[in-house]
Amino acid sequence: MIDEVANKRRWAVIGGGNGGQSAAGHLGIMGFPVTLYDVMQETVDAINHQGGIHVDGAVKGFGKVELATTDISKAIENAEIIMVILPALYHRSVAKNLAPHLKEDQIVFIHPGATFGAFEFKQVFREEGYAEKVVVAEAQSLLYACRLNKPGYASIKGVKNNLMVAAIPANKTAEVVEKLQEAFPGMIAGKNVLDTSLGNLNAVMHPGPTILNVSMIESPYDWRYYWDGITPSIGRFIVNMDKERIALGALLGLEVQPVLKMYEILYDAKAENLTDAVKQTMAYEEVMGQKRVDTRYVLEDVPMSLVPFVSLAKQLGSPYEMMESICKMGSFVLDQDLISGGRTMKKLGFEGLTADEIVAYAETGKWRQKD
Repeated sequence: MIDEVANKRRWAVIGGGNGGQSAAGHLGIMGFPVTLYDVMQETVDAINHQGGIHVDGAVKGFGKVELATTDISKAIENAEIIMVILPALYHRSVAKNLAPHLKEDQIVFIHPGATFGAFEFKQVFREEGYAEKVVVAEAQSLLYACRLNKPGYASIKGVKNNLMVAAIPANKTAEVVEKLQEAFPGMIAGKNVLDTSLGNLNAVMHPGPTILNVSMIESPYDWRYYWDGITPSIGRFIVNMDKERIALGALLGLEVQPVLKMYEILYDAKAENLTDAVKQTMAYEEVMGQKRVDTRYVLEDVPMSLVPFVSLAKQLGSPYEMMESICKMGSFVLDQDLISGGRTMKKLGFEGLTADEIVAYAETGKWRQKD
């Protein structure tokens, strides 16, 4: 067993939330050497005390974690793959903290990238002088439907059949996917990181239904986010708003799959409408609805998922009215500006670029003479 583990690729998981602990536990169960970084001392202490993470649900077992730490440099010291599983709101600060500790040939894998997460990491690494040191990759979504029972105890409700991954530069994607598939065979190659970002279903499945279910959220009733919250009218709204995502992808040379088709691809949920498709997704059976509106489904997925779509659509002349309406409604309902602090083309350094120039950057990681 020692030789078997020694021959496996070493992973570091950055983030000790639902997804981070699920992934670290899963990797440990499969026998991969894994470390975990989190800012919460309570999380780190709990995992170190028991030597790993208990996992139940679609994946069962005890996954050994070699080290859990609040020191990011120690967490990634020997890792070949650095998997970042954090809210996109923290991407920029984490990228800055990672930059000085990176080593040649490490892979920084943002899982998920939200919308344009790989672009933001690459931008920070360039600002910090580490742009060429590592390959940056992202996934279109999180592999798991998962929740934490308490620190060190993860529940994986379901695992996607496959998950699109792409790297910057795009010619590194095949190599990255091959390494990821050692642990996760369902990882598949996307065309480029625009493909993975435009495949971000959180943008259409989280903010809109949340805003449209405000009365349910603030009621005393228990309800299931997908099974109860995606009503026929809300399902139709999502499908219509999703057409703006598809149109934006077409301008970037991408054949973006509609949300209904994605449920068939990811979860084998084949139905005539979105309401029925989510009810065929057993991983969602126990996903309960929020008890407050100000959760990551709005606070994160508006500024880091929808706002980038709207910003790029405006720049390229693609439809964006329905997506923008949810960004505005989220801001109005929470009485705070979720738009100006979002991930815009200007903040990514893409302001004024054409679709072809943005595609070229996704393919090569370079644009303009300064690169």
